[in-house]
Amino acid sequence: MTAKTLMVQGCTSDAGKSALVTGLCRVLYRRGKRVAPFKPQNMALNSAVTTDGGEIGRAQAVQAQACNLPPHTDMNPVLLKPNTDVGAQVIIHGRAIGNMDARHYHEYKPQALSAVLESHARLAAGYEVVVVEGAGSPAEINLRDNDIANMGFAEAVDCPVLLVADIDRGGVFAHLVGTLELLSASEQARVCGFVINRFRGDIALLQPGLDWLEQRTGKPVIGVLPYLHDLHLEAEDGLGKKWAGNTPKETCLRVVVPLLPRISNHTDFDPLHLHPNVDLQFVGADVPVPPADLIILPGSKNVCGDLAWLRANGWEEVILRHLRYGGRLLGICGGFQMLGRRIRDPLGLEGEAGESAGLSLLDMETELKPEKQLRRVSGKLAFADAAVRGYEIHAGVSAGAALLQPAARLQGGDDGAISADGHVLGTYVHGLFDRREACDALLRWAGMEAPAVLDYEALREAGIERMADAVEHHLDWGKLDAFFA
Repeated sequence: MTAKTLMVQGCTSDAGKSALVTGLCRVLYRRGKRVAPFKPQNMALNSAVTTDGGEIGRAQAVQAQACNLPPHTDMNPVLLKPNTDVGAQVIIHGRAIGNMDARHYHEYKPQALSAVLESHARLAAGYEVVVVEGAGSPAEINLRDNDIANMGFAEAVDCPVLLVADIDRGGVFAHLVGTLELLSASEQARVCGFVINRFRGDIALLQPGLDWLEQRTGKPVIGVLPYLHDLHLEAEDGLGKKWAGNTPKETCLRVVVPLLPRISNHTDFDPLHLHPNVDLQFVGADVPVPPADLIILPGSKNVCGDLAWLRANGWEEVILRHLRYGGRLLGICGGFQMLGRRIRDPLGLEGEAGESAGLSLLDMETELKPEKQLRRVSGKLAFADAAVRGYEIHAGVSAGAALLQPAARLQGGDDGAISADGHVLGTYVHGLFDRREACDALLRWAGMEAPAVLDYEALREAGIERMADAVEHHLDWGKLDAFFA
């Protein structure tokens, strides 16, 4: 039996597609459905390692959790990871096949569509329901030719589409009506209803607009989701609104992260952002670096390019001064590679071929290789009796004397390095702060005497449950159930 497929598309980026799919998946799972998430094409620098040893967008890993499933490459068969303003690494079925600029990828789309349809067919054969997330907007006229992310996919598999818009941005009726108007007749016909997201206020005052919208378009409003303050769901890509205007906390560990142009897997920092004893600040270009107890160099999709950005913005001097005064420095993945003496990219995997001098804070060198290291890992921190669990996604292979004093001892071997004075630590492990034991140990290493208890894994699950509660309560399931019958 082939699964029922329902697709969620948005009028804009960040309209709420990922969150709505997450909520729908959890509600259907609660109701006993065998449900799986799917996103045909994702462009994101936040990714996750799957149980079958591949790489998918992080949002699909969260949606898999909502379905109580391990993440699988079929859930996101095409992943694009931008490494320049005009190009990206292309990942098909979890494996990188190379870098392409926008024009070459456009020409490659028919082959990408084959991969998309293969994955969808496998999911449809194994589950009762597949809930699909679109990308961006289906009304981008310049992207409609050979589209595989929105209506091109919906037409190929003949599935209905929910259209979601964010009322908090303003202009929600123009977004919905305008998007619908820019679709072809057959695409308009498969839009089965609208969902309005992030509403705050008296719903009675919105009702005349909803009535007008239904009369104007002939499409039902399936529901209006409220603005969920402080909802935590891991971001698909951009840092988003939750990081804006982060209010400094008193008597806390001060953590500063440079906002690299090609920062990747910034979800590593979600547990710190939510921690009551941590004041986390991202610092962009041309912004004075505030005093810190801990500086963290994050992951990067273009390590040499982002290292040059650090130097151009004065971070090398800041880091050296920070260490002279007893501060701690942590490098994660690409940030770890920056801590060594040299980074080589002879094949131009992340940008122009060449090499860069590192910060020379750890005695090691890194060379980028074509085959990515993709692993889910677990073990213990080497300097504390604390369990750590996470994942590795990197093309670099590091070697040198610094690795003889590892940061973590994992089941598959030692990872990372810690300096002789204990002030500089580097690791390839993403998700380093997710487990409470590891987070507490790292905060103590950075100078915090008694960290408060924060169970980030429980918070992540609570966010999924909260989103599902809103979806179950505020959407018209009398109308939705018809799609899943």
